Amino acid sequence: MEHVVAAAVIDARGIVTGWSEGARLLTGHPAEEAVGRAAAGLFADGLPPLTADTWTRPVVVRHRDGRPVPLAVTACPVLGPDGAPTCWALTAERPAAPEPTLAGRAFQQASMSMSVFDPRQRYLRLNDAACKVMGVPEDVLLGRHFPETVEYAEHSRGFAFHLRQVAETGRPVRYESFTGAPALNREHAWSIEMWPVREDSGEVTGVALAAFDSSEQYWARRRLALLNEAAASIGTTLDVVRTAEEVVELLVPQFADFASVDLLDWVLGADEPPAVPDGPIVLRRVAHGSRHEGTPEAGVHLGGTDAYPPYSPPARALREGRAVLSQAGEPDFMRWTAERGTDAPEGRRHRHGVHSLLAVPLRARGTTLGVLVGIRIAHPDDYEADDAVFSEELASRAAVCIDNARRFARERTTALALQHSLLPRGLPGQAAVEVAHRYLPSGSTAGIGGDWFDVIPLPGCRVALVVGDVVGHGIPSSATMGRLCTAVRTLADVDLPPDELLTHLDDLVTHLAAYDDGADEVAELGATCLYAVYDPVSRHLTLAAAGHPAPAVVLPDGTAHLVPMTPGPPLGVGGLPFEAVELELPEGAVVALYTDGLVEDRDRDVDRSTSELCNALTAPAATLDALCDTVLKAVLPEEPSDDVALLLARTRVLGADQVAAWDVEQDPAQVATIRRAATEQLAAWGMEEAAFVTELVVSELVTNAIRYGEPPIRLRLIRDRSLICEVSDGSSTSPHLRRAHAFDEGGRGLLLVAQLTRRWGSRQTDRGKTIWAEQTLEPR
Repeated sequence: MEHVVAAAVIDARGIVTGWSEGARLLTGHPAEEAVGRAAAGLFADGLPPLTADTWTRPVVVRHRDGRPVPLAVTACPVLGPDGAPTCWALTAERPAAPEPTLAGRAFQQASMSMSVFDPRQRYLRLNDAACKVMGVPEDVLLGRHFPETVEYAEHSRGFAFHLRQVAETGRPVRYESFTGAPALNREHAWSIEMWPVREDSGEVTGVALAAFDSSEQYWARRRLALLNEAAASIGTTLDVVRTAEEVVELLVPQFADFASVDLLDWVLGADEPPAVPDGPIVLRRVAHGSRHEGTPEAGVHLGGTDAYPPYSPPARALREGRAVLSQAGEPDFMRWTAERGTDAPEGRRHRHGVHSLLAVPLRARGTTLGVLVGIRIAHPDDYEADDAVFSEELASRAAVCIDNARRFARERTTALALQHSLLPRGLPGQAAVEVAHRYLPSGSTAGIGGDWFDVIPLPGCRVALVVGDVVGHGIPSSATMGRLCTAVRTLADVDLPPDELLTHLDDLVTHLAAYDDGADEVAELGATCLYAVYDPVSRHLTLAAAGHPAPAVVLPDGTAHLVPMTPGPPLGVGGLPFEAVELELPEGAVVALYTDGLVEDRDRDVDRSTSELCNALTAPAATLDALCDTVLKAVLPEEPSDDVALLLARTRVLGADQVAAWDVEQDPAQVATIRRAATEQLAAWGMEEAAFVTELVVSELVTNAIRYGEPPIRLRLIRDRSLICEVSDGSSTSPHLRRAHAFDEGGRGLLLVAQLTRRWGSRQTDRGKTIWAEQTLEPR
């Protein structure tokens, strides 16, 4: 017979007829020795009288080794059919008395949980700490099998396995376990050590264990591990929303059942940070997460706003600049959760049972960005002071990452706006080429680059095509790009040949490096540029490059190739020449100018990329815009690592019916003849309304060329959207306006030309100069 305490059965003759294992443990007498002998021999003072009544009294039992064992014995009669006792059931337990030895008191009073089991995993001893963990007194457990006293779970099975291992092998075991306990309302971490208890003969007669509650160390390690994980997992991108999502993913479900990140609106824009208001604080939800699918606890949709009242934990955290702990039962907590609950849609059962909340401000570089909120519902433990310290450390790291992403987004937006303001928005209509263009800013963390392009109308219906790249990224690169773009337009207005223009531009970059600290990046890393001039009358394309990729040309027959040319050094190197290349293009040819981001990448072969570019340019396309899209789709990877600028120009040709030219002898008598020829040409073109002004312009420019210039002298009229009059001569001396005095005989001709035409100017040529004047034509 086996009970939770020691038990024996004594018949009416005083003979022992039943003996439990618990009785053996108390007295040392096994059942085969006790059963059948007189019970009186087991008691030091004889067998107490057995009556028809149940009684409990202290007695002294002789142990098998002869020592007395004080016990509290309860005798309960077992009645027969006639109501008389037929036998008595005796149960015994140790009286609650202090341990007699110092070692016994040390065991009983130890701060760690200590227990002793027999080889069959039955409880032999428990100290006070172990009883507190189990939630029952020692006498309830003595003699019981361990698996009967705990839930059937993985941790209890592991505990039993180690008990059995020590009993069978005789070797001590040390391990860690994270689990709950019957009398504890939260999970604990335990450092457990088990060792065998041996007789003098070496036989293992028991297993002793000591369990140290290492929960504080465990949670400290967990918090440190989370911080280490945060360093690697938060801020992997320079995107504000993604960074907030990474914070939530780290916390749920390890630290919170539900977590959210709300930011002030200015963080997501370009405004300066305002002061935190004293009243309700409006925050925008950028990220949230839950241990349940669909995040049912959320009361605010992603991207939506919510006003937090001043007493709410998030508002308090923002105002006070510290973590705010709030637990169930606190007035403000209950008030706020009740108000949030009334706003929740039906069926949000997961929001019930919130028992602990932690709100932490997100502050970086002295600026408040928003608030991080963690909520525990299913997690049994409330947030504690250590959790607040941890959350503040985590929030500070997350806030720096969010602020970095905000600053990057702001700088990127500023650089992009600066670059767009400098790039041409609408290209002017002109007769030389039809153009289409694309500019794709890079999405990399390096920021916006300095790629740029331009289409510049030149006198004589010519056009300049420009594409360049300032190596580097960010606002400094965009600002330098703006300087170079402006410089190219200024030099193009002087009408310099491509190689001379690049020489002047190279000098400018060198000066920027010498006199402007802000241009150090250009001096160190360089800038590239390609400048080309197309003349629709001669059909000649003249181009030169400073460290820039050669353009591609697609001929009307569908063949494409790169222009063979020798690019000069990048801008800013100085001291090296630039070589111009000239080629003749048929009408309808397409010239493709681009920056290196289109064909160069660390994971791509340049030759293969340029081959893909040439193939893509030959693809059928209804318009140049469609061809731009085709090229980008065929050549670019999914995520380009650099900015890309692409400029396509389809050549046009001015026919013989739009151009008229005359050679002029250096004789003043020729002026009248040339003037008459020009008038007749205008009549042939049906432009009699322009004859008066044209006669004056031709007379003045031809007269100046005959008087001050050198042969050969040539007049050319070009009819396009405007009427252009050009007079060329062999002298390189450029004319200039001057103020004529009252009695001067000359000096008023160019002033008259400037008054009568839309614009005029001069340009140097290989054989001298050309003076030109452009008249606006009335729409017909």
